[in-house]
Amino acid sequence: MVRAPEFPKDGIWLNTNRPLSLEALRGHVVLLDFWTYCCINCIHVLPDLAYLEKKYEAEPFVVIGVHSAKFHNERDPENIQNAIARYEIEHPVYVDSDHRVWDTYAVNAWPTFILIGADGRVVAKGSGEGLREALDRHIGQALADARDRGILADRKMDIRRPPIPEHPLSFPGKLDLHPTTGHLFVTDSNHNRILELKVNGNRAQIVQTIGSGQIGAEDGDFDTATFYRPQGLAVTDRFIYVCDTENHMIRRLDLASRKVETLAGTGEQASWGATGGHGPTTPLNSPWDCTVVGDQLLIAMAGPHQLWKLDLTTRQVEVFAGSGWENIVDGPAERAQLAQPSGIAHDGERLYFADSEVSALRTCDLQTGEVRTLIGRGLFVFGLKDGDFDSALLQHPLGVDVAGDRVYIADTYNHAIRVAHLPTQRIETLIARSEATTCRIGDEACEELPLNEPNDVLFHENKLYITDTNNHLLRVFDLTTRKLDTLELVE
Repeated sequence: MVRAPEFPKDGIWLNTNRPLSLEALRGHVVLLDFWTYCCINCIHVLPDLAYLEKKYEAEPFVVIGVHSAKFHNERDPENIQNAIARYEIEHPVYVDSDHRVWDTYAVNAWPTFILIGADGRVVAKGSGEGLREALDRHIGQALADARDRGILADRKMDIRRPPIPEHPLSFPGKLDLHPTTGHLFVTDSNHNRILELKVNGNRAQIVQTIGSGQIGAEDGDFDTATFYRPQGLAVTDRFIYVCDTENHMIRRLDLASRKVETLAGTGEQASWGATGGHGPTTPLNSPWDCTVVGDQLLIAMAGPHQLWKLDLTTRQVEVFAGSGWENIVDGPAERAQLAQPSGIAHDGERLYFADSEVSALRTCDLQTGEVRTLIGRGLFVFGLKDGDFDSALLQHPLGVDVAGDRVYIADTYNHAIRVAHLPTQRIETLIARSEATTCRIGDEACEELPLNEPNDVLFHENKLYITDTNNHLLRVFDLTTRKLDTLELVE
């Protein structure tokens, strides 16, 4: 067994009241989780880590997240801290934006786990999902071995997590409008609820709250039903369909009876290669957004890198497009390759979807399922560039809306809203973060709060409604005046 390399002394630590080192943790069993917060697989293993932390909370065992960024935006410690808060991570995180620790441990995939024994030597290594039992076994063995050898620490190091600020909204997710009332619905994701809002100018009155706010998957009436970090939603006259993302479920909210029921998903994450079945008995895998087309609900299923469809009459759910392999490959439904689709909209003939891990805007024919790329070139090709679709660049977009011959894009990791003009095959930036680092009195570039990882965008009456996710706000952009305002929530 090789000795585990030490963390660089000049590194940045988050989610802890002290910088850490393997030397200071000698006598502890340490599990390193190499992750990046865009990665759906990394998100999927967080419950495993929380389980292990709870099981061994009385033992000298510590989980350390090593955040080794994929996208440029993920190198910023402030953005990583927001991700830590969003996913309610309780362990310390080392910022490895230059991949020094990644390279030292010869890591080549997200997520990767390195288990270090109490003597400071590497005892196990593994990558991917589904390793909870194996990690549990190795941790137990490492603790027992250290205890037998008399090298286990007498007490666990006291590592305290800073408090998380409270906000009226907490990491708001997706948006949709009621077709008759015009009320705006938003998933208040980290409050585990859905809000119905009546918008008047820059004020949004809360009409009703759906969900108790507790984490869970209970059906029932609007006041007592529970959700777990819901994301996408699609609103019809009577029903709201919700991607209950962390529960791996599709829920239906009946506005007439004020009841919530589960249409698809069992609460368990589907394994790779799943093809569908009867909705209530079929596991799903991180549904992130959805849209209604006739009697079908089309779903951006981020986990398996596919688009799925749910028959709202029979409740059969199945793959609509995507082979399950993660990449950017166009073609027939069964051979196309997608990469974590996270936003979806349609114009009656085709779906438009944000394929986040390949920083792409793509389409899918509603009749044949054939996939075509408008913007995007690869898993590691991203940036902020306007112009022709062939040369344009996005960075991990999560939201889209289509209005006539335009597609509006929440270009999340660019903190921008972009518009793709379909007839001319060109894209332009409508809202961008100012590059100014200092401000003077009267500097217009610094007068308004910039967007911070917007998750969704919705067009309505020549305005764009935006979930400004890391700012915990809803924003509205007037396409005529080009003015960005904040929607004030009122009871």
